[in-house]
Amino acid sequence: MDQETYIGWSSVPRGMKVRLDDFHTGWAHNDEMKAAGKKTAKKRALDILQMNRMSLSVAHDLFWTDKRYAILIILQGMDTAGKDGTIKHVMSGVNPQGCRVESFGIPTRHELNYPFLWRFWTAIPRKGEIGIFNRSYYEDVLVPKVHPEILDEQRLPPGYGSRSFWDARFEDICAFEKHLTNNGVIILKFFLHISYEEQRDRLVSRLRNEEKHWKYSPSDLAEREHWPIYQKAYEEIFFKTSTPSAPWYIIPADYKWVARMLVADLIIYSIHQLDLRYPEVSNAQKKELATALAKLQKR
Repeated sequence: MDQETYIGWSSVPRGMKVRLDDFHTGWAHNDEMKAAGKKTAKKRALDILQMNRMSLSVAHDLFWTDKRYAILIILQGMDTAGKDGTIKHVMSGVNPQGCRVESFGIPTRHELNYPFLWRFWTAIPRKGEIGIFNRSYYEDVLVPKVHPEILDEQRLPPGYGSRSFWDARFEDICAFEKHLTNNGVIILKFFLHISYEEQRDRLVSRLRNEEKHWKYSPSDLAEREHWPIYQKAYEEIFFKTSTPSAPWYIIPADYKWVARMLVADLIIYSIHQLDLRYPEVSNAQKKELATALAKLQKR
């Protein structure tokens, strides 16, 4: 398959039609990991995750100080894919002052008074900040594909639901992301890719464990019935919206330790590509600092 790879993650080249069935969901996604064995691969992944958490903490301090860029992390995936856990485990060492998580559900009546991207625009991270969208505007070209009746309630102009309507939404999303990247927002779009069987096992775990009952919703089983349609909708999303400046990364997520390691690695990799630096101190400021230090040392 013609896809870029780096330590196991896969980015979708622009205009490439993909089949999610062609992408691995398990732990042995390259020959090196297969040769090492699952136990060794897991230990290595957890070690890398720990190192990346420490590296991210240091890198984020510089990122926050530099304040010329922002990072927008978009997390998408089927129910139980591990979005919440990924945020918790990957971002645990980051200064909360410079990190913000936004979760988006069904649009409110107030939000429906505006174009569909409006509520996301107001949540874009500031310069120096890492913003995480736990689900995003991609839900607006995903869920209505499975449940077209949703559009009937959104007071849209004539023609909604047509081919041209969806093409216009994809065009709007690409233009939106291009505007952001042109203005220093680094966009990292992760699809946590789990198998149909793994989703079943995770739902069973929720039902068997009383402490996880709060996570379960009757809609989980209802939406699972639409699995093939969701997969096709995601494949179209990747085809229409994976661009050089904002590519999609398909992350194998049947094993949470694999997904977390890969997401953390990609965030670190992206930050290290930037020319980050601390603010320059002028000669006059250096003299002032030296004078202040001398005064403090005399006391």
